Amino acid sequence: MIVPTFNEVDSLARVVDGLRQAAPDVDVLVVDDASPDGTGDLADRLAAAHANVAVLHRAGKNGLARAYADGFAWARERDYDIVVEMDADGSHPATTLPVMLDRLTAGDDRLALVIGSRWVDGGAVENWPAYRRFLSKAGNHYARVMLRLPVRDSTAGYRAYRAPVLHAITRRPVASQGYCFQIDLALRVHDGGFAIAEVPIVFRERESGVSKMSRAIVAEAMVRVTLWGAKRAFSGASVSSSRSAIR
Repeated sequence: MIVPTFNEVDSLARVVDGLRQAAPDVDVLVVDDASPDGTGDLADRLAAAHANVAVLHRAGKNGLARAYADGFAWARERDYDIVVEMDADGSHPATTLPVMLDRLTAGDDRLALVIGSRWVDGGAVENWPAYRRFLSKAGNHYARVMLRLPVRDSTAGYRAYRAPVLHAITRRPVASQGYCFQIDLALRVHDGGFAIAEVPIVFRERESGVSKMSRAIVAEAMVRVTLWGAKRAFSGASVSSSRSAIR
């Protein structure tokens, strides 16, 4: 479980406690970007108290994608079979994690990614204004149509990967940041010939701290998805298998 943090001192302990209760056998890696509010120090205290919690300190705030890339490398060095992404603000329900892991390991070798989805039947969002709901639904619909990506919540940050597939698709550097990073990885899984499943979650807006959403993040996703979609349309790009690269 990789949990990137920047200024999440008010929520991190609650998130880690929730994970330890819902999935006590799961190891948690906190990747902190030198948070000035003391999040890194709190993460160190949690790691000292719990054997299944570790911390990766980074020199500064260098973006979500780089934080996850460092977390992925940490997991690869330790030969984990499954790598999970989760936000540190408490918006993702830890109680859904066992369901996601059971789905991923149910025996379908083609299934490489399970997403905790807000926009499938049974999913929901709490405490979001109407414009945020519209923006998220519209953006996900746009990505699904432009990229022919059979996912309803491709921007979701709560997801479980089969580690060999994840490491194979990230051998090529990921330039995307923010929500676009999540779309990029889901697209790579799909183009690799693997299946993606979505498990409904109730997403709850953070109770403390400040959202990292910005206009720049939204703009990047729109531009990149448009460019990818146009390239795929004009080049006739189709889903191709990369299983030969999986070891």
